[in-house]
Amino acid sequence: MEVSIKTEDDFCVITLRDRRIDAAVALDFKETMRRATRDGPAHIILDLGSVTFIDSSGLGAIVATMKFLAPNRSLILAGMTPPVDKVFRLTRMDTVFAIHATVDDALAMQRV
Repeated sequence: MEVSIKTEDDFCVITLRDRRIDAAVALDFKETMRRATRDGPAHIILDLGSVTFIDSSGLGAIVATMKFLAPNRSLILAGMTPPVDKVFRLTRMDTVFAIHATVDDALAMQRV
């Protein structure tokens, strides 16, 4: 799984480069996220702007990342494409995560 990581103050922005988070990459995604967030700041922003497909395994991998960070750190989602946003709404996961339209919006809201 290809990601880019940018750390700034109390935030770590992880941008996914893959277009899919599905059963084929879910384990790799979880391991990549564990490595990227192991010793990072309190707030992790996951930029999903490149992701155009997510299945239940991918959704589960994102939930696993949130649980790995809890209780002292937060996972914030940003930049969801319409198909990914639809999956989060249909599964009601949009009520579990803080979701922002863009990474800049997520950063601005967390700094308030």
